Amino acid sequence: MYLNCFDDVKKLTTELVKIPSIVKTSGEAECARKIHEFYCQLQYFKDHPEYLLLQQTQDDEIERHNVLAMVKGTKGSSNRTIILMGHLDTVGIDDFGTLKAHACDPEKLPELLKELRLDEDVIRDIDSGEYMFGRGALDMKSGVAGHMWLIRYFSQHPEELDGNIIAVSECDEEDNGHGIISALKVLKGWKKRHGLEYIAAINADYSTPYHEEDENRYVYFGTIGKLLPSFYVVGKETHVGQAYGGLDPNLLVAELTRLIDLNPDLCDEAQGEVTIPPISLKQTDFKDTYTVQTAIAAYVYYNFFTHSMSPKEVMEVMKEKAIEAFDNIVKYTNESYKRFCQVAGHVYTERPWKTRVFTWEEFYGQLVEEHGETFEKHLEQFIAQMHRDDPAMDLRDFSVRIVEEAWSWAKDKSPAIIVYYSSTMYTNLEMTGKTENERRLMDSVTASVKELQEYSDKPVVTKMFYPYISDSSFMALGGDREDLGALQYNTPAWGPKYTHPIEDIAEINVPVVNIGTYGKDGHKLTERVHMKHTFEHVPNITYNALKRLLA
Repeated sequence: MYLNCFDDVKKLTTELVKIPSIVKTSGEAECARKIHEFYCQLQYFKDHPEYLLLQQTQDDEIERHNVLAMVKGTKGSSNRTIILMGHLDTVGIDDFGTLKAHACDPEKLPELLKELRLDEDVIRDIDSGEYMFGRGALDMKSGVAGHMWLIRYFSQHPEELDGNIIAVSECDEEDNGHGIISALKVLKGWKKRHGLEYIAAINADYSTPYHEEDENRYVYFGTIGKLLPSFYVVGKETHVGQAYGGLDPNLLVAELTRLIDLNPDLCDEAQGEVTIPPISLKQTDFKDTYTVQTAIAAYVYYNFFTHSMSPKEVMEVMKEKAIEAFDNIVKYTNESYKRFCQVAGHVYTERPWKTRVFTWEEFYGQLVEEHGETFEKHLEQFIAQMHRDDPAMDLRDFSVRIVEEAWSWAKDKSPAIIVYYSSTMYTNLEMTGKTENERRLMDSVTASVKELQEYSDKPVVTKMFYPYISDSSFMALGGDREDLGALQYNTPAWGPKYTHPIEDIAEINVPVVNIGTYGKDGHKLTERVHMKHTFEHVPNITYNALKRLLA
């Protein structure tokens, strides 16, 4: 069956895009209310208000909301349930410059963009009339709109389903995942209250061409994982006139970046698909003002994608790279000093620096051995007080402050590197057909893609890992709980600021597929979504997959 949904999904997308729902702004709550109002108008939810919820996020620094809507099928008595996912928040609009006022206006923005110096590809897409422009059009309000349309359709035709569907429109996907982490609580509660059996999750996050000549549209089984390995680097300060009397932490950080940044050897491969290599997301020292003294400490963190590697394995690899970087800089410093002494006529003596690298787990354990319970209680109080004083502090900044405070307790102040995690973990989920739910999802989606192909003038291709971080990662554990222990023990902010919801995820624990929006330039001012594929083909693939799964 092929549904005519283009106009309706386009209208819903336009309405959502016009609401600036930039992450960490009040727009997130406004957009959630808009979605909730849409569902409230449906007769199904007037008759079943208990199946609709506007949920305020938990333990959040600002007020924002998720929307959850459930339709129970009447074709049979099955409690099999599929989760439809999509985030309602967007990244910021500063990149729009003078066009910021129109960043969320799909109707006016294309002509305004043409006044800028744009790539020919962008101009061609504007002139084609096939794309909708605007922040969030691609990532991913059009996906949310498609799910809203499907909920409306099935609320009018519950007899087509032997089972249930739940649409989750979550906030805060672009930052720390408060939305999906809070939504898990509701999904867990509904599972118990309504006797639901979760069998699959379908996300609608965005996809884009891999290269300029790529005309494929993509559907992804499973999803990529993401970790943020971070390095607190302590050097030895010195006056610039006595440069060899110290060890520059920025030099150590630079070597870390040379060894890690865009290193293909650090790509993670599974099922013939390879992740993008790590890349630095921040690199800085702790000097607040200009002085002629080198920095005492610096830090850096890297985006690290995974297909199969666990937090434990990534930590081991990152520690090895830190040791290699430290060894290299010790050698380099001595060689540099030796050459300087030769040209300056000085007597060379080997520099005293030794390689010292710790994981956070190792460093914390060492401080406990040195100071016992006194240190543990101090750090616990320090973390709690910092969280009370500034609950909105960035998680990465919060984490490095903890490491910095712990370092102040170290008896040995000689140069060192401490490796830790400082952000929300996104779990890699690999589908191999090892369970009945995986096999059914893969078979149902594959058949639906094949069925859709006769309506599409472009190939629709399935791949095994969604290549961008998404809330799909919170739908299953994706590994052994013991492996996840390396995350907890190497995350300084674990506790009041961040705790991975392992137990809640375990209650859901379903295979995932991304049947999502298609377009170009996500997170850029020329962000645009291909309307035909996204407003029509994507809902139809999803519709037919749902029908097959809940036949």
